[in-house]
Amino acid sequence: MLKILSLLFVFFHPFYVSVTEIRQNPESKTIQISTKIFFDDLEKAIKEESGQEINILKPTDKAALEKLIAAYLQKHLYVVANGKTMSANFLGFEIEEDAAWCYLETEKVAKINKLEVFNDVLFKQHDSQVNILNVLAGDTKTSTKLDNPKNRAFFSFK
Repeated sequence: MLKILSLLFVFFHPFYVSVTEIRQNPESKTIQISTKIFFDDLEKAIKEESGQEINILKPTDKAALEKLIAAYLQKHLYVVANGKTMSANFLGFEIEEDAAWCYLETEKVAKINKLEVFNDVLFKQHDSQVNILNVLAGDTKTSTKLDNPKNRAFFSFK
């Protein structure tokens, strides 16, 4: 009986994961960041930080909602390319099932030799949060995961 209960606990235990894709656009030389986050968790995180209740699916003021999402992401997800912290513009978001894909784009960088990614999205909300990073620079694709509290990853490219 205990084994069955243990299996049920594991089966029904919620998991907390985000997926972030980072790539340098060869034409524009900008770094494009796409991050997929469960929107209910994102709503809770923004409410905890800003004190404002939001509804991503049915926003009353989409411009205000986008400002709140942008502020949250710019604080909790950023990149340092070749030793320079890159400012990122929030481009918008779209809903895919139970998650929000959020899009950001940095200023131009000629070639990425070293990249540091800081990502503590939802770390304050979930001790077991995992943030997966997929990075593409030039012809090199690499991935890693950040298990809370580890919030930084370092990449080198030739």
